[in-house]
Amino acid sequence: MNTVSPAFHSIRDLLRLAVTRFNEARLFFGHGSNNAFDEAAFLILNSLSLPPDKLEPFLDAKLTQEEISRIRMLIDRRVSERIPAAYLTTEAWLQGYRFYVDKRVIIPRSFIAELIAEQFSPWLEDPEKPRRVLELCTGSGCLAIMLADAFVHAQVDAVDLSTDALDVARINVDEYEMSERINLIQSDLYKAIPDRKYDLIVTNPPYVNSSSMKKLPPEYLHEPQIALAGGDDGMDLVRKIVAEAGQYLNDSGLLIVEIGNEAHYAEVAFPDLELTWFSTSGGDDRVFLVEASQLR
Repeated sequence: MNTVSPAFHSIRDLLRLAVTRFNEARLFFGHGSNNAFDEAAFLILNSLSLPPDKLEPFLDAKLTQEEISRIRMLIDRRVSERIPAAYLTTEAWLQGYRFYVDKRVIIPRSFIAELIAEQFSPWLEDPEKPRRVLELCTGSGCLAIMLADAFVHAQVDAVDLSTDALDVARINVDEYEMSERINLIQSDLYKAIPDRKYDLIVTNPPYVNSSSMKKLPPEYLHEPQIALAGGDDGMDLVRKIVAEAGQYLNDSGLLIVEIGNEAHYAEVAFPDLELTWFSTSGGDDRVFLVEASQLR
């Protein structure tokens, strides 16, 4: 009996194939999507240079053999190598912003992005006021770009220890034509920053505790581990950031820190600080705020 190879002609066909394979492989989704369908749609639409939010009009479009082969190769790599879709496409989206990414940086997924869109209301009373903003551990530069966009009078110093990460950040800063407002600085936290005071210090530092690092899904192992690992309790860099922030903040300045799932460890690390927690889509314990007056 002759066996007939399955035929794939349209985006709908390949979308079905991708979702089935992703689910069968039990892939982990946490780098821009949280399910197999959205991940598959993003991967396919990006490979065809189609808008990432316009699937329906193209579902039954017939594809060329070259397009089919390219998409199937991406599906195969996503399954066999467990590479996140953002690395396969060198593209990530956060709060409607598009960023270039590769394995030199972690994939943008910060809850701080939601708060920037709200201009840190109500804790920042006047969004016109910030003139100097410091972003530590900038990675791809995504938050620095969003900060510059949200606070139109601000100059942003964006800091990272990794020169590789800063090379990626430069690509994004140039893409958004913000080189005159965003200063990229290679520094171990505060060590090489200019001698100035800031209205805001914002950071999404490495905060994954050592126990959680050992349990990371394979997808996360493609990311630079230095950008994830935060020591035994996840607070190694957070302690340093908080300890010195008061020296670099204006009298009315704010420190805003993302700590992911490590709220318990943050409370233990700073027993003498009354941490103010923002409400985000991930919960009310992912990002905290400390006022300059508390740090002095």
